[in-house]
Amino acid sequence: MKIAQIAPLWESVPPPAYGGVELVVSILTDALVSRGHEVTLFASGDSKTQAKLEAVHSKALRLDAGIKECSIYEMLNVSRVYEQADQFDIIHSHVGCAALPYSGLVKTPTVHTLHGIFTPDNEKLFTHARNQPFISISDAQREARLGLNYVGTVYNGINPERYQFYSQPANPPYLAFLGRISPEKGPHLAIEIAKRSGWHLKIAGKVDVVDVDYFEQEIKPLIDGEQIEFLGEANHAQKSVLMGGAVATLFPITWREPFGLVMIESMATGTPVIGMNLGSAPEIIADGVSGFLCRNVDECVAALDRAAVLDRRACRDHVLTKFTDDRMVDGYEAIYQSILTERYSRNGHSRMATTVGINL
Repeated sequence: MKIAQIAPLWESVPPPAYGGVELVVSILTDALVSRGHEVTLFASGDSKTQAKLEAVHSKALRLDAGIKECSIYEMLNVSRVYEQADQFDIIHSHVGCAALPYSGLVKTPTVHTLHGIFTPDNEKLFTHARNQPFISISDAQREARLGLNYVGTVYNGINPERYQFYSQPANPPYLAFLGRISPEKGPHLAIEIAKRSGWHLKIAGKVDVVDVDYFEQEIKPLIDGEQIEFLGEANHAQKSVLMGGAVATLFPITWREPFGLVMIESMATGTPVIGMNLGSAPEIIADGVSGFLCRNVDECVAALDRAAVLDRRACRDHVLTKFTDDRMVDGYEAIYQSILTERYSRNGHSRMATTVGINL
């Protein structure tokens, strides 16, 4: 197949540190190339990929302080894709609602993976384009009331070989928190859990511009450098070591998390996850096996001792069974094939063009 992948421009693909969507796009794109597909990645110019790279800007927008209107580059990026839509068999968008106004204007089908959440504003555009094919990254992410044309759920996947397995946590013991330092990710609750239990907590994550006030007012005053440590933004190697050495990774979200890549990354290292029972968490954490699902801070504190005696190999095996990169790519390939087969059948073709590479 000839496939276009549209990535967000805020981070490079793959991201140097935090950037869940960009990491998933990187894994998917390179795997599709290795499986013999002809893939073009539309991303920032500092991205590294086995696919053909097309970029409207030389580096990730987050790194260019001179850019004042990011939306201009995002529109240029999507426009470039659809100006050459007839060169692809299928277009795969990872940029939320940005591609929706374009996708209905060309013959090449677009499938949209929804990596974020619905808001009162973007719901209007999603509803307008409800007949486009959408992919959810968890069943919990879906909003049935919007009537979107979901063609499947594909869980995010990682290459477990990139995550060292830790059969035992580090000594002295500690808890880990990784992710954006934002209210919805719950670092303030992670700190409360640590303080109430007496555990040492190591926090790693990035602070976006919109979350600076939250960090300065709610998080920074609680960081003492001893019981509560803030390590800044961690790259892949650093976060793998940080999670792998922890007794448990805390995931005390306050919102309906669409997926939560850090959960499977932690479990891949052998470290169980203690998370709030919201959003995708029940689909990702095997309660009592790879971690615990909790309703409040009290239950998170109570789960700490139980997490310390969980089988760390079972945590990793849970990822190997459900959340590998191969399983994710299989899911996307199957959806591509289904969409193209349906389209050819609807247009009266009895067989696929050989360039599409689909076996009927």
